[in-house]
Amino acid sequence: KLGIVGYGNIGRRVAEIARGFGMEILIAARPEDSASVISHRVPINDLLRQADIVSLHCPLTPETRNLINQRSLSLMKPTAFLINTARGALIDETALIDALGKNLISAAALDVVTAEPPPLDHPIIRAAKTLDNLLVTPHTAWSAREARERLLDEVKENIGAFLRGERRNLVA
Repeated sequence: KLGIVGYGNIGRRVAEIARGFGMEILIAARPEDSASVISHRVPINDLLRQADIVSLHCPLTPETRNLINQRSLSLMKPTAFLINTARGALIDETALIDALGKNLISAAALDVVTAEPPPLDHPIIRAAKTLDNLLVTPHTAWSAREARERLLDEVKENIGAFLRGERRNLVA
C-alpha cells in the first residue's frame, strides 16, 4: 500500500505509476476535509497506520509544517518507508532521525531537507553518514536541460508580458 499525502499533479502521477506496479493507493484527506472524508480519501492517521510506503507531495503551509513528527511516526508500521520529495519542513527532522535510529520505521528517502542547500553540519546530512536506513539525494530536478530551458522561456515570457503591460502568472 502506497500512502500519498498531497494529491496534486505530482501525487496523481505517482499514484498512476504505482498502480502500474499493482500497488493499492491510499490518498490522505486534506485537514479541512477530516470531518466528512471524501469517499476516495482517508484520514491521514489511518493512512499512516496502513501504508507500507508514505510519499509526501503536499505544499508547505502552517498546517503541514512538521506534519511528520514524533506522533505521526509512531503511527507508522515498523516496516514503513517514508519518501519526501516535496518540502523539507514537512518533516520534524529530529523526530525522524530518532525514529530511524530506533528502527521505529524501516527507512526514509529524502530529496529535500529544511535548509536548501543544506550545510555540511545539517542534522540530516550528519545522520545520513551513520544511518544505513536514511537516503538523502540532491534536490536537483531543476537541473535537467529541459527544466532549465523551460525556466528561461518562462522568464522571457514574463518579461515580455511586463513590457507589453500584460498581467501573467498572477497569484491572487
